[in-house]
Amino acid sequence: MGTFCLSVLLYVDRACIATAKDAVVEELLLSDIQWAWVLASFAFGYALFQTPGGMMADRLGSRGVLTVVVAAWSVFTGLTAIAWNFTSLLVIRFLFGAGEAGAFPGLAKVVYAWFPVRERGLVKGINFSGSRIGAAIAMPLVSALIVALGWKLTFCLLMMIGLAWSTFWWLWFRNDPSEHFRISNRERDFILAERQQASASSPISRSGVLQEVRSQKGLSALELMRSKNLWLMMVQYFGSNFTFFFALTWLYPYVKSTYHLNAMGAGYAAMVPLLAGAVGNVVSGGLVDFLYRQGWGDWSRKLPAMAGFFLAALGMVMSLEQASVFEAVFWLSIAIFGSDMTLSPSWSFCIDIGGRNAGAVSGTMNMAGNLGSAITALAFAYLPKSSQGHAAFFYTAAGLSAVAIVCWLFVNSEKKLEPT
Repeated sequence: MGTFCLSVLLYVDRACIATAKDAVVEELLLSDIQWAWVLASFAFGYALFQTPGGMMADRLGSRGVLTVVVAAWSVFTGLTAIAWNFTSLLVIRFLFGAGEAGAFPGLAKVVYAWFPVRERGLVKGINFSGSRIGAAIAMPLVSALIVALGWKLTFCLLMMIGLAWSTFWWLWFRNDPSEHFRISNRERDFILAERQQASASSPISRSGVLQEVRSQKGLSALELMRSKNLWLMMVQYFGSNFTFFFALTWLYPYVKSTYHLNAMGAGYAAMVPLLAGAVGNVVSGGLVDFLYRQGWGDWSRKLPAMAGFFLAALGMVMSLEQASVFEAVFWLSIAIFGSDMTLSPSWSFCIDIGGRNAGAVSGTMNMAGNLGSAITALAFAYLPKSSQGHAAFFYTAAGLSAVAIVCWLFVNSEKKLEPT
């Protein structure tokens, strides 16, 4: 529940800037191109600090790292309210992204430490569904709060909620089941044995696990970059984020202007694809675990991801030239459902090959994915200036999904990434 709530909060804070676009642009006198760079600055900050954030979680544990990163990004959420021009907003949103960077790599470390391998798919799916629910409720909820309080007080309120969560996490969570004061001996021993099956052929005793964890050397950046598996995961995750980040940033203003909706109408329209993404995460996570239990091993990760990318490409192309907002939102929901089907297998795969270095491995993949997010923010502002209008962006997203399907054909979750 704690990690699910973290995912909700993560994306409420991340999505609120898109909902506040009109108010912020009007007050700071920004152009659409400048706004695109504001969105991209978050993604660049988020991407650049992914691998360091993951390494910190591996070495220091998720308790302290998640406490600090949630507090940090919450402060920068509040500081967004004091931005006085384009440059100040650019810097604050970059630092906000850097603050959020350690969140999902830290959660990957939580999943490795606390959940058996056979449950990882569904756990990651539920966690990511929380992020989509957070983004979905942010659209109408933040719109209403901005009307009632103004955008500056809304951002300050979100800051206080984040600081409250970080305090709760520090008091309640522990890095390892052996350290938690409310867990039974039976449950502790079960977790410590079963979580190792991704990287060993037989269960390990509790003392053996702790000794191995403490003596395990971390992966260097060079060792990460030598992994073909990781490079393929980075490319496919770039494609996944290119599609999804559109829903998080440009979908709200896109449906509002294209179909002439008011603020609340656009908020509800933009909410539907994000809720579809939440469902896609849970469906995919359950499918990953079901296929794994049936003995599909490597293909339990590949098949859900490949099916998701197919749906993402189909939905993006079919959403073009739709006569009504209902038809467009239907196909965009298919696209985001498919795009989010790729998350659980992607992160489960990284935990599989990374083991005790799951934070660094998943963080590196997420770094590449969020470079895709940054390019999305810029591409949607620049590509529509071509002769094909918005079609250039949607076909680019579909093409990247096709490349991602090819990447999944060549990855191998049995090839672990170990320090030399």
